[in-house]
Amino acid sequence: MTQTVVVTGASAGVGRAVARRYAQRGARLGLIARGEAGLAAAERDCRRLGAADVRCYQVDVADAGAVQQAADDVVHHFGGIDVWINNAMVSVFAPAWEISAAEFRRVTEVNYLGTVYGTMAALRHQRAHGRGTIVQVGSALAYRGIPLQSAYCASKHAIQGFNDSLRSELLHDCPGVKLSMVQLPAINTPQFTWVRTRLPRHPQPVPPIFAPEVAARAVVWAADRGTRELNVGGPTWRTRLGNTLFPGLLDRFLARNGYDAQQTSTPVDPQTWRDNLDAPADQERDRGAEGVFTDRTRHRSAALWVGTHKPAVTAVAVTGLAVLATGLRRRLR
Repeated sequence: MTQTVVVTGASAGVGRAVARRYAQRGARLGLIARGEAGLAAAERDCRRLGAADVRCYQVDVADAGAVQQAADDVVHHFGGIDVWINNAMVSVFAPAWEISAAEFRRVTEVNYLGTVYGTMAALRHQRAHGRGTIVQVGSALAYRGIPLQSAYCASKHAIQGFNDSLRSELLHDCPGVKLSMVQLPAINTPQFTWVRTRLPRHPQPVPPIFAPEVAARAVVWAADRGTRELNVGGPTWRTRLGNTLFPGLLDRFLARNGYDAQQTSTPVDPQTWRDNLDAPADQERDRGAEGVFTDRTRHRSAALWVGTHKPAVTAVAVTGLAVLATGLRRRLR
């Protein structure tokens, strides 16, 4: 069966990688993004990789009406929406007191409200059919805020709360619609070359850094199974565990190390830096899925493999414990 999949933030980064992965499956795709050049390149990628059909929408996800119109057009042409991926995001790298009210508002409108608007647009059609899947692309920072990213972290926390409430409502009223959230580690995307920043040095994802394709595999896996939540990579697990067990210690660790960990040694020239907060940075030039940290990127995640093979891992663990218990009993006789 040919799936119809809508991806927001599809012109670059994780969204671009997710769109390409679905294209390889022969899906019908609705691609939503702001940048004209990036969106056109994403469409070419997907058609070349085997997508059954592609429709593109140059839309800002902060515009609820435009998002709904895009969803309605997808349904009009393809007959429904099987999977909706909310991925679009922006950020500001700066101490909280250096971020303006307008910047806090913009990050919230794109990341949090954009996710809400996309979810509502998908639900309008999926609830009518009694089935479908919505995947929110989240972050380890949905559970643990870090310095210099207060606006972004707050928006991811908000998505997590929205998701928890909505999931219970769907279980009550429309259990055929599945809701998943995929929590990502640091990913090598163009975000770090076009984020709004007031840092003295070039922003970077906190190592270890994973390829967008790792995130794309996780998103598609979660969509296929409607899994409640999927944590991608060891850093995500460690972040969540550390925040649960030692939140105060983590505060102090981040205060000491969180500033340098998010910057390279290369100075930023504020006169030439161009960000994508208010306008797309791939309007005239395609940026692709990968960022500038390819030489430091990991293309596999053992923790993701474990998370997506739980029955096999559990069986091996139970078998190992049984063998160990049998050996101990024999020694004690």
